[in-house]
Amino acid sequence: MKNYLYNSEDKIVALASPWAESPIAVIRTSGQDCIKALASCFDCKKPLTEVEANRILPGILRDPKNDEPLDQVMVAVYRSPFSYTGEESAEIFCHGNLSGIGRILKALRSIGFRDAEPGEFTFRAFLNGKMDLTRAEAVHEVVTAKSDTAFSLALNRLSGGVQKRISSLREGVLSLASALELQLDYPEEEINLDHFSMQKTIEAAVKEIMSLSSTYRVGRIYQEGVKVVIAGRTNAGKSSLFNLFLKEERSIVSEIHGTTRDYIEGGITLQGIPFTFYDTAGLRYADNPLEKEGIRRTENILERSDLILYLADGARGLSQEDEDFLNRYQLKKPCVKVFSKTDLGAYPVPEEYIGISTVTLEGFLELQEALVEKLLSGETVPSGSVVIDSLRQKELLDRAAESLQHLEKGIRESTPLDLLALDMKDVLDTLGEITGEITTEEILTDLFSRFCVGK
Repeated sequence: MKNYLYNSEDKIVALASPWAESPIAVIRTSGQDCIKALASCFDCKKPLTEVEANRILPGILRDPKNDEPLDQVMVAVYRSPFSYTGEESAEIFCHGNLSGIGRILKALRSIGFRDAEPGEFTFRAFLNGKMDLTRAEAVHEVVTAKSDTAFSLALNRLSGGVQKRISSLREGVLSLASALELQLDYPEEEINLDHFSMQKTIEAAVKEIMSLSSTYRVGRIYQEGVKVVIAGRTNAGKSSLFNLFLKEERSIVSEIHGTTRDYIEGGITLQGIPFTFYDTAGLRYADNPLEKEGIRRTENILERSDLILYLADGARGLSQEDEDFLNRYQLKKPCVKVFSKTDLGAYPVPEEYIGISTVTLEGFLELQEALVEKLLSGETVPSGSVVIDSLRQKELLDRAAESLQHLEKGIRESTPLDLLALDMKDVLDTLGEITGEITTEEILTDLFSRFCVGK
């Protein structure tokens, strides 16, 4: 992001649909007098400046330099403050031809529009009071959600789930602050503060804040997904299991040891969680430089993984190599241990292992359940739950809880009221930062720069 925070009066334009051939493309504009500017090159039955709000008009978009037609389009008109940004704005629905889109954007730049920065439309919506900061973050989360569950949770946040919880908490703290301020403003008056009641209110607020903060881990799992490395000795059945998860023949399956020389990745969704599985080179001592490089890459991806699915070869039984690997990694990462090729019946399934067969599918459903259970650790997300996935929000919630605990301690120890008032102010400011009532240019720049252009 450059410095658009200081140029909110500009007329901005951006392609809101993907830069790819499509039946229809959407070009978004916003800013003071943007409809008037657009009207200068839009040929239709009724002047665009006279069109009522929330109306769509068909017409010809023309090149402002030579009046040649650029495309047959539909233009949707939005009037301030009843638009996404809260400003006067318009959206152009044109044919999804890349050359045509480029010509339209070039024409709009020539009549005073500038290219929007990433997230600038949503920034303007925030700036004009159309949404708070938690909803603005949720816009990006809705766009990038990788599963139905992640989308549903993000949509809850976009609908104000987090904002309502924070606003309720802030109102409760504000009532305590008012009582303290009253005592500070009129020290000569005998105003008896109910310290016991204040402590109970603070304890309840801390519990509520920590409860919301604790949802961050699960929220990130659903929103970002997890990386699962399928590891094990050569020819343990890793590629067969990888293909079974993906339901397609992605990895080469062979009885020859060391077939997989590099990791292969593929994604699926299990119980609403996006999983990216990595089929990796078998772990063993190797002289072949290509196989050695594959093993090195396996070790690198293991370090970056969220969970390890370790496959022991059921046709050969457990070995010292298996034990050495587990001793090295299972204390660092969550690990699900699998015993393959149970259809052969060569060895009994060891304790703590899940026996599976990629031929008969025995144990496959149990393995899927075990992966989800290992990740969520028994935590569930009931329908309609408010779950956060923003690290910014979590850190601010934790800071607010810490300040409230310090405040509660001060009340117990009869700390002077002016010092208690400072703690109270810190709590209110911190909660205000979450919703954007109190914020800084740096925070806004960092947050909105992560958005895609056109949103």
